[in-house]
Amino acid sequence: MNSEKEPGFRETLKSDMYDQGLFRNLKNDLKDIIDFYLAPSSKEMLKKMNPFKRAFFYIFWILKSMILKLTPVRRLLLLISILLLLTANEISFGSRHSSVTSNWDQLGGAIMLVVLMLELKDKLLAKDELSAGRKIQEALMPEQNPYLDGWSVWLYSQPANEVCGDLVDFFKPDDKRSLILMADVAGKGLNAALVTAKLQAMIRALAPDYTDTSLISKVNNTFYRESLRNIFSTLFYIECFKNSSELKIVNAGHLPAFIMKNNEIRELPRGNTALGLMNNAEYSLHLQEVEEGEVLVVFSDGVTEARNKRGDFFGTDRLKSLLLNKNNQSVSNIGNLIIDEINHFSADSRLNDDLSLIILKKM
Repeated sequence: MNSEKEPGFRETLKSDMYDQGLFRNLKNDLKDIIDFYLAPSSKEMLKKMNPFKRAFFYIFWILKSMILKLTPVRRLLLLISILLLLTANEISFGSRHSSVTSNWDQLGGAIMLVVLMLELKDKLLAKDELSAGRKIQEALMPEQNPYLDGWSVWLYSQPANEVCGDLVDFFKPDDKRSLILMADVAGKGLNAALVTAKLQAMIRALAPDYTDTSLISKVNNTFYRESLRNIFSTLFYIECFKNSSELKIVNAGHLPAFIMKNNEIRELPRGNTALGLMNNAEYSLHLQEVEEGEVLVVFSDGVTEARNKRGDFFGTDRLKSLLLNKNNQSVSNIGNLIIDEINHFSADSRLNDDLSLIILKKM
């Protein structure tokens, strides 16, 4: 039995009033409302309107979109509540406020409160389910610094929403090989997270019997056969061996990784077709010799496509400049440096996409 006492109503409100991020969160919430309820075409039309007309249509289009997204029963209840409130105001305009008018007000307000309670209930249930899903994802994630003989490893993944559509994994299919991989499923949220879980299970099941390009080809064909046509995923695959400085790399549509050495940042070759786009796609194997002290950095597009308030992207050039002459640092320091710089760059802006990193250093 949980003996923790829930915070009181007064204490909660007092905490809310002194919350330093109150207005920042309000600004982000208003932006989320606009992004969620207004289509891109509507936003373009609004830009062409004068300020007064724009303000009217902002409210009207958001309300219209909100009403249309409700279930039929709740939509009717909300319209009835609005009608009752407007009727009560019309009756009371220019006359004494009667008890009948007050009753209409109360009834309209009560119906609107019921609709709000139902929507909030759905949101809280969905949030609890997504939170449980995130805990399962975290349980399936490898530890952040897994042991790999001769190497130092740092793994990181941060979802843009409650659940993550990126996959960062590390496992040993046999006593000779260690596999490190990053996948980025198209989109984000629950749909991408479900596909990510399926992809992880698929790779782990096939890895003991297949290696490098044959494994990726098998995964691609299975993924293509068992997924919807608009679902695809990039994949960056790394195969390591004991007492070897050579890495086997297969890039299936992922961003090119970086190799860091002193004052030099080199991009690895671009990859082949992403998983799920076509059946029987061919994949090439890249053999990468990594010298002592060199660092391999693999990242998802959530890193380079992080945005600031002006809409500027973090970009690969900024990432390269940040990493220059940093290969003498530990993999954890390099990883946290990237995350801190992205947080500083984006300030209060929320992540546009899931953000993942693999940093591998030859010791």
